[in-house]
Amino acid sequence: MLKSSFQDTLIEAGVDEAGRGCLAGPVFAAAVILPLNFNDERLNDSKKLSEKQRNVLRLVIEKESIAWAVASADNHEIDHVNILNASFLAMHRAIEALETKPELLLIDGNRFKSYENIEHQCIVKGDSLYQSIAAASILAKTHRDEFMVRISEVYPAYLWGKNKGYPTEAHRNAILENGYTPYHRQSFSFQRKLF
Repeated sequence: MLKSSFQDTLIEAGVDEAGRGCLAGPVFAAAVILPLNFNDERLNDSKKLSEKQRNVLRLVIEKESIAWAVASADNHEIDHVNILNASFLAMHRAIEALETKPELLLIDGNRFKSYENIEHQCIVKGDSLYQSIAAASILAKTHRDEFMVRISEVYPAYLWGKNKGYPTEAHRNAILENGYTPYHRQSFSFQRKLF
């Protein structure tokens, strides 16, 4: 069972991203503020859940959270500022979009660029420890997957509906055969990522 909160005096928002290791598409981030009494034993790191489980939990999170927001940084921004800074940018946009202002940010991972004057705590594998970070990981992942499925209809050869932009063999072969699309990250070294 994941922990319901890091502390119990400040309004906490869990923050996580999805899509950092992809060859194509934006990086997405989500910020989620859950009620203190929120408790769902199904909640876990999005990578440990099936697509069906994630989609079910997404509806629960979006309905029962005090506030939630999802934002992204596109492949051009990734190329311009690098993937780490683009991840921070997407996180900042998600935090900014929250209808309730958090007083403490729980960040999945070991690095973060401070947002305004809000305190933050970086937590390695936080999406396996805290409900709000797990909830954010689920929203970031499901919203990004939805986006990749949508653009895969325009570029079906790359099979983004299945691989979501990650460097699978099929995706790498499609790049070799068809070249890059406007959604590919040009700053990701072709040879380094492909082989």
